[in-house]
Amino acid sequence: MKRVVNPLNVSRFLRGYDEAAAQKGIKLSIGFDFHKYVSITKALATKVPTYPTFRPDRSPIEKGDGYWMIGLDKNNEVVLVQAARLYDLSNSNFAEHLQSLRVFYGDPATQAHPQDRCSCTAPSAKKINGKVAYHGDFWLRKDFRGQGMPEIMAAVLRGVSFLMWAPDFVVGLPERWLLSKGVLAQYGHLHWEAGGSVLHLVEENIVADDLIAWLTGDELECLVNRDERSEVALCA
Repeated sequence: MKRVVNPLNVSRFLRGYDEAAAQKGIKLSIGFDFHKYVSITKALATKVPTYPTFRPDRSPIEKGDGYWMIGLDKNNEVVLVQAARLYDLSNSNFAEHLQSLRVFYGDPATQAHPQDRCSCTAPSAKKINGKVAYHGDFWLRKDFRGQGMPEIMAAVLRGVSFLMWAPDFVVGLPERWLLSKGVLAQYGHLHWEAGGSVLHLVEENIVADDLIAWLTGDELECLVNRDERSEVALCA
């Protein structure tokens, strides 16, 4: 379904969260050069390595199909990072995209290790198709945790993704501990299921068993236009 994006509504939505971050001493900015993003994330000692999903040497991102966000403190030191990219799954679905390894590699046939595997058993993943905005690579510095930053980070990415792409779905693959610690709720996901991605990438030394969480395009549009943050369910 084609959605009409009202830039003023998105601007008002983003401004509120940008100001909320500024009140915590964080300056947010958006970038599009993923070579630069990888160089930034490599320097973060406590962050797990960025998945090949957001590394242009393994999964090129066409201009306009991806962006990243960074937050700096008053000393211009990195406080947070996260990234987003768009997949055209008009002839596929997110479960198939995961299991084919195309979420991680531009050309799995030549780039994936023969023993690389990804299974997705979440039933709803097969229904996630069309224009799909994938949000991932979340990292927040320890001294800024417990201050509501996940809500701000998620909201900014949703607003920017809606403005750029007006996607049919916004999807992520959060770690299971985020659910038990209540962080998943802070992100404002309306839907989640287990079995999102059981992953083993041999050369990347990645082993994961992640949930899948998502919003529909209608829910995203309602969130941005109403700007009621945690009350997205009222739009249903």
